Amino acid sequence: MLSERAQILLRTLVERYIADGQPVGSKALTHYSGLDVSSATIRNVMADLEALGFVASPHTSAGRIPTARGYRFFVNHFLAVTPPERLSTDDILRAHPGSLLSDNPQRAVMSASQLLSQLTNFAGVVLAPKRQDVRLKQVEFLKLSDKRVLLILVTTDGDVQNRILHTETDLDPAQLLEASNFLNAHCAGRTLGSLRGTVEAEMHQLRGELVGLLNAALAQSTGDQGETVLISGEHHLLGSAELAANMNRLKQLFELFERKAALLQLLESGCAADGVQIFIGGESGLAPLDECSVITAPYHVDGQVVGTLGVIGPTRMAYERVIPIVDVTARLLSNALSLS
Repeated sequence: MLSERAQILLRTLVERYIADGQPVGSKALTHYSGLDVSSATIRNVMADLEALGFVASPHTSAGRIPTARGYRFFVNHFLAVTPPERLSTDDILRAHPGSLLSDNPQRAVMSASQLLSQLTNFAGVVLAPKRQDVRLKQVEFLKLSDKRVLLILVTTDGDVQNRILHTETDLDPAQLLEASNFLNAHCAGRTLGSLRGTVEAEMHQLRGELVGLLNAALAQSTGDQGETVLISGEHHLLGSAELAANMNRLKQLFELFERKAALLQLLESGCAADGVQIFIGGESGLAPLDECSVITAPYHVDGQVVGTLGVIGPTRMAYERVIPIVDVTARLLSNALSLS
């Protein structure tokens, strides 16, 4: 356990580094800590904290900066987070009119990631809920070229999804219209999850060359029922001096955003959490996030957890401000989805 003096100095160092972004020296620690100790004493305490892994010394400065372990100690012991009820949701919505509309669940989820990014100047991420209850309104096939067909799916909530299908034979527009009419006759108003069994039972009505097309369409339309990670504001991370200093790590971070699979697993773990979770540096288990912090919170529909949202930013962030923003946005999204 750290001594009281060491805790005060570590807290002061973290607060000053978050505020200024510059390594903190003994003179600044003497001024801001309120401790009546000599510079030599502070240097000795800093040396002990560095040996314990709470702070590090950049090569270009005599000052020190917090490590992920230092941030974790600060968050666990000193963070004074504004209670969500004192963070005005009305102020947020007035500042960002049209956010989290309840008339369209998919739009509300996307708006949540954009709102998080706007409020924090970091990347906003949302793990969208599984969409097994999505119902089809219309299906169309459009010929692109030989053996390439565009599948257009329109859902009852207004979402439009396009997929490119590769067929075994060259189908003409009349055949594509026949396939579209068949699907629209059997699938309108049905959920994606029930689509395959319904259509396969009736495929005997079709000519053989269309069966392969419909099988490909079914595979595409029912294959996207899992969770989706939505990301907004990744460009904000380019403005972080801490992240931009390591271009190789920044490249890995954007590759993580592009692939999303590993990020999905991290966000899924937040679904089982009771409230806000904070991953600092290597705590995420993802190497591209070693210099980042991820703050997440689950959101609900009618009291049941259906997804997670959060922000990704550098470890140097104003945690006391970002944490309640994530918490309140999760509550706002929960209310929007429960009313939709």
